[in-house]
Amino acid sequence: MSTLWTPDGERPIRREPTSPNPPPSSATPPPGAPPGSPAPPPDASPPGEPDEAEVRARMAELSEQMANTPAEVIVANHAYGLFELAALHLSRQPPQLTEARTAIDGFAALVEGMAGRLGDAEPQLIDGLAQLRMAFVEISRTAAAPGSPSGPADGA
Repeated sequence: MSTLWTPDGERPIRREPTSPNPPPSSATPPPGAPPGSPAPPPDASPPGEPDEAEVRARMAELSEQMANTPAEVIVANHAYGLFELAALHLSRQPPQLTEARTAIDGFAALVEGMAGRLGDAEPQLIDGLAQLRMAFVEISRTAAAPGSPSGPADGA
């Protein structure tokens, strides 16, 4: 299951699994139905799941919320995601330095490339970037040190 970021938080998005088998014919009752039960209409949603019109209405509502949210807020949210990704790779045992470097570089591109346009989140993002860079250097040195329990770095 995927999620969609909105100003109100993450929202799950359900996707129907794709299978190489064709869908059952509309004349077939659902599994577990008593013999002779009528088949559900072809456009009926499983119980508890929204139908297509509800999904479209919800997606339109979420699109409207995003359109009414300042872009700086959404961009800052993506930057926070890159910060978390970099921290995750640095905290692995052994650290995944190449992956962390990619996330840090992407984070830096956003923060430094958008300087002066990230609103209230900008000071925190700048501080977070500095912390990640320092952590990367320290972890790289530790991982490369002879006799290090984690062994050599992963090529970063």
